[in-house]
Amino acid sequence: MALLASAFNGCSLNTELSIPEQPIPASFQDKSDTTSIAAIDWRHYFSDALLLKLIDTAISNNQDLQIALQRIESSRSSVKLANAAMLPQVSLNLGGGVEKFGLYTMDGAGNATTEITPGRIVPENYTNLFVGLQSSWEIDVWGKLENQRKSAVSNYLSSIEGTNFVISNLVADVAIYYNELLALDHELDIVRQTTQKQQEALEIIKLQKEAGRANELAVQQFRAQLLDTQVLENGVLQQISEAENQINFLLGRYPQPIERAKNVFFEAGPPVILSGIPSQLLSNRPDIREAELQVQASKFDLKAAKAAFYPNFNITASLGFQAFNPEFLFTSPASLAYSLAGTLVAPIINMKSLEAAFNSAQANQLAAMYRYQKTILNAYVEVANQLSSIKSLQQISTLKQQQSEALKQSVESANELYKAARANYLEVLIAQQSALQSNLELINVTKRQRMATITIYKALGGGWK
Repeated sequence: MALLASAFNGCSLNTELSIPEQPIPASFQDKSDTTSIAAIDWRHYFSDALLLKLIDTAISNNQDLQIALQRIESSRSSVKLANAAMLPQVSLNLGGGVEKFGLYTMDGAGNATTEITPGRIVPENYTNLFVGLQSSWEIDVWGKLENQRKSAVSNYLSSIEGTNFVISNLVADVAIYYNELLALDHELDIVRQTTQKQQEALEIIKLQKEAGRANELAVQQFRAQLLDTQVLENGVLQQISEAENQINFLLGRYPQPIERAKNVFFEAGPPVILSGIPSQLLSNRPDIREAELQVQASKFDLKAAKAAFYPNFNITASLGFQAFNPEFLFTSPASLAYSLAGTLVAPIINMKSLEAAFNSAQANQLAAMYRYQKTILNAYVEVANQLSSIKSLQQISTLKQQQSEALKQSVESANELYKAARANYLEVLIAQQSALQSNLELINVTKRQRMATITIYKALGGGWK
């Protein structure tokens, strides 16, 4: 014990670790309302029935989610193992063997002159049979096993929160790619409408060339613009295919067409985004709760590592029948055998390895604490960014709608002026290209607005309930 005490003096067994705290801001954008959209079930947050159907399929089939569910099962088994370690281990022992002692040994010489039964000397090849129960039990004096059990429970709960975070991300990802697909559908419509108008303009410029009112350069310019738009159409079609494949991947199935409601794209999203207060993230976001439980698990691991320095107290026992001949094996009480022993084992030689394990547990706990702080900071930044983005996109959307309407009218005006020989073909080309670009940008802004309402919902901790 003196050696053990000197080892403790040389190793700092501090289990009360801490890191500098970072206070969470009191509000988002100076808003103190505690109402948050995170409390809304995702089946009510999203109104598109086709999207809800896709999300349900993803939750049933997604491979990442299935992997996360298996992590829960693995963690649950770890809890059962930790609980079992605190109980006596009892096993049935059916054994037998043959043993021969050297003649010039104490046992051999004694057996050579000893009767095992009346008139029969102990045989040179001595048989030993045993049938019975054996038990061992480590008494958890220092709480090592209890802390290991608590660590396993915390890891189990952490795996559940990790799975909830996978669900939250899965719901958001399906919704984001679905809206990406809707946006691409509208882009394709705009591009095809523009292609049709450019085709009509090309036919007109060809007729004017034949009438001597235009030259070959104008025809080639219009044809080049038409070809450029047709290339753009093929690019959009490829993006649609990739978006559909990505959704199918999230749904855990091979590529197939995605049923969608294109007409809902320009419908208004939630009228008001209620963000609540930052402290609610601690209870709403599964990744934060997961990180918190990992901190708890690391604390229990550290306490268990400290308890490993103290002596282990073990009790072993056996009860059964033992004989040298099967004929006498179950003769009671003559063949009845039992044992009971207690041992106190203190580590000495392997102290360095215990110190290394303890230092590793300390480092793991500090790392878990920093990960917890980082997760909270990341969550706050995500919400702050999305709230700022939503506000900015509302203003941009209003301006883009006005710009799109103005450029639509400019195309009509350019065409009329060109027909009246009051504008040249370059002005028509520029008007058409500007209108196309403006319409695509309007669709992109609308897509970003819809995605922002999805991302803020996830960032606040919604989408997993």
